[in-house]
Amino acid sequence: MSRELKPEEIRSLFDTSKLSYKTTAELSPLDEIIGQARALKALNFGLEIDKLGFNIYAAGQPGTGKTTTVKAYLEQSALSKSPPHDWCYIHNFKNRSEPHAIELPQGQATIFKKDMGELIENVRKVLPEAFQSDDYANRHQLAMKSVEGQREGLISEINQIAAKKGFAIQRSQSGLLVVPTLEGRPMEQQDIASLSPEDLRKFNKAQEELEGDLRNTMRQLREIDAKAKAALEELNRKVASFAIDHHVTYLKQKFLEIPKVVEYIELVQDDILDNLDAFMPESEDSPTSPETLIAIEQFFRKYEVNILVNNQEQTGAPVVIELNPTYLNLFGQAEKEAKFGVLSTDFTMIRPGSLHKANGGYLMIPIQELLAAPPAYESLKRALKNGEITIEDTAESSGVISTRSLKPEPIKLKIKVVLIGDSEIYETLYTKDPDFKELFKVKAHFDTAMDRNEENIHKYVSAITTVCNKEQLKHLTCKAIGKVVEYSSRLVEDQRKISTKFADVVDVVREASFYAEKDGAKHITDAHIDKAVEEKIYRSNLIQEKIQEMISRRITLIDVKGEKIGQVNGLAVISYGDLAFGIPSRITASVGIGRQGLVDIEREASLGGSTHTKGVMIISGFLSQLFAYNKPLGLTAKLAFEQSYSGVDGDSASSTELYTILSELSGLPIKQYIAMTGSVN
Repeated sequence: MSRELKPEEIRSLFDTSKLSYKTTAELSPLDEIIGQARALKALNFGLEIDKLGFNIYAAGQPGTGKTTTVKAYLEQSALSKSPPHDWCYIHNFKNRSEPHAIELPQGQATIFKKDMGELIENVRKVLPEAFQSDDYANRHQLAMKSVEGQREGLISEINQIAAKKGFAIQRSQSGLLVVPTLEGRPMEQQDIASLSPEDLRKFNKAQEELEGDLRNTMRQLREIDAKAKAALEELNRKVASFAIDHHVTYLKQKFLEIPKVVEYIELVQDDILDNLDAFMPESEDSPTSPETLIAIEQFFRKYEVNILVNNQEQTGAPVVIELNPTYLNLFGQAEKEAKFGVLSTDFTMIRPGSLHKANGGYLMIPIQELLAAPPAYESLKRALKNGEITIEDTAESSGVISTRSLKPEPIKLKIKVVLIGDSEIYETLYTKDPDFKELFKVKAHFDTAMDRNEENIHKYVSAITTVCNKEQLKHLTCKAIGKVVEYSSRLVEDQRKISTKFADVVDVVREASFYAEKDGAKHITDAHIDKAVEEKIYRSNLIQEKIQEMISRRITLIDVKGEKIGQVNGLAVISYGDLAFGIPSRITASVGIGRQGLVDIEREASLGGSTHTKGVMIISGFLSQLFAYNKPLGLTAKLAFEQSYSGVDGDSASSTELYTILSELSGLPIKQYIAMTGSVN
């Protein structure tokens, strides 16, 4: 039943006499989240369940404390978890473009890197010493002496054969040559030409036989050289292996419980023994060009350890907030460097992303920023489905550059991802993206309001106390608290609720503290809260004042006195960002004989929204039921919002429009000092 409201019913004033304290300084700070029981229950569930796909989406309007609440809960949950392992990338000796990943217990990555550095440093020291020792010199000399004896024996033998046949063997740059002789000297061309045909035949036959013998000797010499080289390499390998064995064995024993590390150390040992020349000191006359120095540095770089994630100082599980979730920031990259105009990369230039840093813990991501980078969103879903982090070169895959990049071994992923966003994005993803509902099965929905009761108000004020203490704001008096509570209820447009958009409320407290500081006041008073709210409105209500001025100057025409038939003042709401305000708007109706029924001029002019059109059609149905139950409705009625050019939507004017039509039909006037709003049931 309709009735006139009393002034005190329109706005619920807060009774400060119920407060048992004079200022917020007397209250204890609050260290709990208020007004979000539903969201907190969902968060607890999502954090406790350890199953694939039970990641969390924290949904709610900005200012409801989603990020702060989720961060606090994650940090609390992380304390009870064990710190995750370290991760490193190492050189792949079989395929350098596919570096291997190694997982190490917490804090072991730094030790492993240090030990590998010391190993190579020791090897570079002991190997030259081993090859400069007297023992090595003797063994080398003995091996070479045996080889030289065999070589000289073969050469002496072929020389004797040649001498018997009238030839000599000479050394040249191309090897050994057969030279005919005459009386102990090399034959000249005329000597050969003076031979009789029979002697020439014998000469050619002897030369041919000797060259065959020489080829056989050369083959034997090559075999001796090959055996000598192999023997020397074997000697060098044995000497080197003996020299470094102590260091290698020590390191293998140290990491015996990590098979992949032991295997890597063995591969490093083999590579060292295969490249002994690189460990020998350069001679003084060796060239030291930039290219040479870079080549040396590049060679030894493969023995380094690239620590991707170091959790040595981590207590509990990591909590990472990625505010700029691009692909590179989430998944990391293999950086490139330019050398002599050419881009190159290797495993030491692999850099981690947020997924690596949060692996074994929690990762918070704002969904709107994530969706702004489609490759990142799709890759994140793939990583969660596959349970591994794969670093890819986005430039290479998109064809931007043609240089060959790395394909690092994927890293195992165990993580809880929490997306932060509004409800609209959640609903869109849930209905449009099948992967989303399989990967983010927990929705933590943050409310915008909570009951305005004594318990909640006490918690509310205690939360404000926490902010005042933390930010060194002035504390509030009881009357100031009352103003804050009333302002909070106004934010949610409900006398029985207070807003959980705590950020908006705290902003008013911050501004009020500023004005109290300027006034030299000890505390924030109700006047300071009023001023903060008024100034906040003033900074945003220029358009509201311009509209009010247009009404005052009769540019926008409305009547506020007397009575009119077919004319009424409706109430419209205009919203501009952080400010919404109501304005009166003249609504008129004209009725005549016809068969068009009810005509919505706003719709005909394409200025009416779908909800407004629905309201007008409900009115049309009402008129048909009232006046055309058993006969046609023989009228044409037209409705219009006067001086409205920017569009109308919503059905809250439908009752006002109905009154206008009924007034025009009946000839009964409507008082113009009353503005109306409300939809037709």
